[in-house]
Amino acid sequence: MFSAFNTFNASALQILIILSLLLASAAQISFSSSQSNSNSGVNVWPKPRNFSWPQPQQANLLSPNFTITFPDHHKYLSSSVKRYLQLILSEHHLPLVNPSSFIHINTSAPPLLTLSVTVADLSAPLHHGVDESYTLTIPIAGGAADLAAQTAWGAMRGLETFSQLVWGDPSLVAVGVYVWDSPLFGHRGVLLDTSRNFYGVQDILRTIEAMSANKLNVFHWHITDSHSFPLMVPSEPELASKGSYGSNMQYSPADVTKIVEFGLEHGVRVLPEIDSPGHTGSWAAAYPDIVTCANMFWWPDGVDWADRLASEPGTGHLNPLNPKTYQVLKNIIRDVATLFPEPFYHGGADEIIPGCWKADPTIQSFLSEGGTLSQLLEHFVNSTFPYIVSLNRTVVYWEDVLLDDNIKVQSTALPQEHTILQTWNNGHNNTKRIVSSGYRVIVSSSEFYYLDCGHGDFLGNDSIYDQQTGSEAKDGGSWCGPFKTWQTIYNYDITYGLTEEEVKLVLGGEVALWSEQADPTVLDVRIWPRASAVAESLWSGNRDEKGMKRYAEATDRLNEWRSRIVARGVGAEPIQPLWCVRNPGMCNTFNSLL
Repeated sequence: MFSAFNTFNASALQILIILSLLLASAAQISFSSSQSNSNSGVNVWPKPRNFSWPQPQQANLLSPNFTITFPDHHKYLSSSVKRYLQLILSEHHLPLVNPSSFIHINTSAPPLLTLSVTVADLSAPLHHGVDESYTLTIPIAGGAADLAAQTAWGAMRGLETFSQLVWGDPSLVAVGVYVWDSPLFGHRGVLLDTSRNFYGVQDILRTIEAMSANKLNVFHWHITDSHSFPLMVPSEPELASKGSYGSNMQYSPADVTKIVEFGLEHGVRVLPEIDSPGHTGSWAAAYPDIVTCANMFWWPDGVDWADRLASEPGTGHLNPLNPKTYQVLKNIIRDVATLFPEPFYHGGADEIIPGCWKADPTIQSFLSEGGTLSQLLEHFVNSTFPYIVSLNRTVVYWEDVLLDDNIKVQSTALPQEHTILQTWNNGHNNTKRIVSSGYRVIVSSSEFYYLDCGHGDFLGNDSIYDQQTGSEAKDGGSWCGPFKTWQTIYNYDITYGLTEEEVKLVLGGEVALWSEQADPTVLDVRIWPRASAVAESLWSGNRDEKGMKRYAEATDRLNEWRSRIVARGVGAEPIQPLWCVRNPGMCNTFNSLL
């Protein structure tokens, strides 16, 4: 009986194995087919809204005498065209997947000689909401391709798309291509904190150049914080001379001009943030009388967390009751508005810590007479907000100014037509709270868009790391852990749960690199290619034509794009072993790993 059962069991097992192999083979064929459609080795990142390259896909030679014709009386477009012409003729990119396996290479067809660029409105400035749309037509017969855009900034996006359709040595170009493209969101950014650790001008320029290649258009420069004040403000020179890390870690007005101009040449706005009244400890080196709790230990021994002086080492808040505060701050605002033509001015206003203000005797007296900390913040806003607006700036604040549980202003202090709020807490919930109140919003949810998370904390004696059995305490050792993978970023829907009218108030989003544990040595790998993920999500979305999330298909394309930007000089980290690229479909799974 046992022998018969064993024989039957063995036969059944053999059948199951054969069926499993057949299913696996079919699955691999399915994946390979998907791979051939989604990754011929030639792709555009971020994926265009409408991209047509009919089967059989064809490529012709690019003429070695290829030229770009364009309206040459636009300073920044002229610079962009010259840069792209040099890139197109010299890049000779070699895709990870050999395109010749999928694309018909027609070397006998006439080579492509020219890209003709036309722009409807050369006067449109690079401001939020500018038209970045373009159409690109590359005929199958060779000769001339056409790039048409409403503005110079849209033409720059089209030039980037065209550059990604050229590869090989000798250079080949995709033909029979039609592209219509326009971003879903007008604000697509990267925040870089240059206070906690310093980044040289070249590091910032390299970041802006990579942003442009990814069609990101806002470099949010968090210039100052409690840790250092690296910006040389002409009317307040001692802030940098005393508050920076040293004379070799400062940004001169000439440096700022170089960065701003470089941004314009690449279609990237430079949005300055001077955070106040919190995060201002570095100001105390020059003006100790206007900063409360400066240079004090951030969380004294035996003190409850609610009574701390800062949320991390580095204390200091501006004193709203000292008139000199506003003399200094208005000088800074005026000079920053002069240095940065960007119409948005980011005033910070996040993380007001009660204990820091309460440590000051004048504020103690104010509170003892019935005043509140929220009134103190509102006095600060009322004393600075109108001045910023008078300089023709829209004021951006972090969401805390309106949503904090303890210290916040009344909405009457923040006119909606002059105010934008940037959200970083509680994901979709805070986005909903902001737009339902009628405010425009920039989304930087720390649960999804913070690039510094998951690398531990920077406290020197934190006992949480003294574990012998393995621990997931604090979810990777940082307050916002775990590490935000590119898939996490790509799949985040910033308008989830909003009404049609509320969606209109979402300007876009930013990924953020706070620099407690980052500096130039890790800048590229912290940002790229994860910022590429947000670039596509905010440009053309994260779903396919059927409304399904397309992260699996995007994996193949992101591997290729990461390889290309690495060759262009960006130190982006890999997202998979090269083996996965060489073995299509084999790094996918049918099962949930949760």
